[in-house]
Amino acid sequence: MNNLLQYPYSSSRSVVLGRKCAVATSQSLATLAGMEMFWAGGNAVDAALAMAIALTVVEPTSNGIGGDAFALVWDGKLHGLNASGRSPQRLNLSCFRDLEAIPPLGWLTVTVPGVVSGWRSLWEKWGKLPFEQLFEPAIRYASEGYPVSPITAQAWQRAAAIFLPLTEPEYQPFKEVFFPHNRAPQVGEIWGSKLHATTLQEIAATGGSSFYQGKLASAIANYAADTGGLISAEDLANHRADWVEPISTEYGNLKVWEIPPNTQGIAALMGLNILEGFDLTQYPRDSGASFHFQIEAIKLAFADLHQYIADPRSMSLSTEQLLAKNYAAQRRKLIGETAIPLPTPGFPETGTVYLAAADENLMVSWIQSNYHGFGSGLLVPETGIALHNRGLGFTLQPEHPNQVAPNKRPFHTIIPGFLTQGDRALGAFGVMGAPMQPQGHLQVVVNMLDYGMNPQSALDAPRWRYLEKDLVLLESHVSPDIVLDLVERGHNIRLAPPRMFGKGQIILRQDATLIAASEPRADGLALAF
Repeated sequence: MNNLLQYPYSSSRSVVLGRKCAVATSQSLATLAGMEMFWAGGNAVDAALAMAIALTVVEPTSNGIGGDAFALVWDGKLHGLNASGRSPQRLNLSCFRDLEAIPPLGWLTVTVPGVVSGWRSLWEKWGKLPFEQLFEPAIRYASEGYPVSPITAQAWQRAAAIFLPLTEPEYQPFKEVFFPHNRAPQVGEIWGSKLHATTLQEIAATGGSSFYQGKLASAIANYAADTGGLISAEDLANHRADWVEPISTEYGNLKVWEIPPNTQGIAALMGLNILEGFDLTQYPRDSGASFHFQIEAIKLAFADLHQYIADPRSMSLSTEQLLAKNYAAQRRKLIGETAIPLPTPGFPETGTVYLAAADENLMVSWIQSNYHGFGSGLLVPETGIALHNRGLGFTLQPEHPNQVAPNKRPFHTIIPGFLTQGDRALGAFGVMGAPMQPQGHLQVVVNMLDYGMNPQSALDAPRWRYLEKDLVLLESHVSPDIVLDLVERGHNIRLAPPRMFGKGQIILRQDATLIAASEPRADGLALAF
């Protein structure tokens, strides 16, 4: 990778530089929570966890205490953590017999929330400060209130149209907490939640155990039993976060790392494998040709992703098969100068928050989510625990490896990313936004490696997003020449607002310097010293 501090591309903001430590999140108050931990003598894991916990309060439209999480952590070696939950034992196909699709709201979408187990697992392995101390900023924000930031307020306003019309009794606790005046809070309006504060205090005091085998677990299970939910005390007690071996591919002189299935991270790697056969440097970064080849690569990767990826216990193909370079070469042959209208799977031979933190010894790439916005619309009374709707990741398609079943992890969209070069860590990166995530990962890597952009420029640059078939979204400020070129190549192009293209952060190390950047499409902030 070239000098990460150069500025070959116009950017709205400069990178943030430091030597001792750096943090970056999508919400400025959460970023400050991380810095509090450093100032208290903590390390990058302490900072990352304090930011993650704070984000459940200051950006509740995207994540919460009842969500899932994943992490990649470098301590001289890269470690992966899968803190996603499994489906309830009583969830099976018969639960959907009268439905054509999995509903976006309600108990049928709720799998065991894993985020609390992720906080505990990371702290047990690397935490330096007391576990309870990591919760202090979040508890303060929840109990005292904080001014709602602009992008979060916009998401809250959009969510009002979904949740305010709900009249069923099981949704009323959710509405009382997040829409206390029967409306969403405005930009700058003070919002807080004593229930969140009390629940975070309980989690802190019990080391997280209350959520799975104590007072909070009983509250979740009892609420489910009272309102037709399937999740049980046994489901919660059986949950464990798993340490996993990260997966990777070589792209140029970089190694790009992702969490293995059940996540979609493999799609970014497959897309890069396909793309490496094209010399993108012969095309300008902002050109139809560069966009075209990137889009086509990710289209083919997504075709395989949706066919084969699931809980690894249910997959018929291994990650090694899907990441084989010879398989990527086969797929690459399908790409020409015009769009593939309907990509099909190949046959190999055999609403989310992201944050990053780093210090002199540790680098953390962390992501957590309630999936679609606020999640299921279910909030456990008197707790502030908004349960996610991650069960939407399953399919009802017969014989599909990701078909809904008991005690199974669903296909997962949230993915932390990491970069290494040789035997050294470059650092953490991520882009939020459901299926945008692997596409964002690919574009950020291409921007930095092929086009020599520094991390902030790589985040600021206009993006594309593949949706389905031949449909591609472009940010509204993409050059008209690119739009025309892609249309002439057969792409079905629509312009879309920035919120459709994800929100990312990056922290990389160059020699002794930490370089931090935060997404301009969010309320984010990067800090370093």
